[in-house]
Amino acid sequence: MARVCEVCGKKPLTGNRVATRGRAKYLGGVGTKITGISRRQFRPNLQRVRITTPNGTNKRIRVCARCLKTGAVARLIRQRPFRLPAELKKQVQPPQN
Repeated sequence: MARVCEVCGKKPLTGNRVATRGRAKYLGGVGTKITGISRRQFRPNLQRVRITTPNGTNKRIRVCARCLKTGAVARLIRQRPFRLPAELKKQVQPPQN
């Protein structure tokens, strides 16, 4: 299962996790020391959303939060079924048998 944004192509990046100990100088200590460095992954904030494709079909895709926020992808708009207004309901009465 790919962990990639299907709009912008954002994918996990690698970096370092830095472990420190000690008290910061501005808090009255002698400073922090690095005690270990290990590799880690920075993963994108992916959301599974339903969208309407240009040809009119609906599908689920993985999109990063930035694409959703900027409007690069529009979510599926669910419409309620058609209902008559209350005034018209009174006018259109079903036939009495």
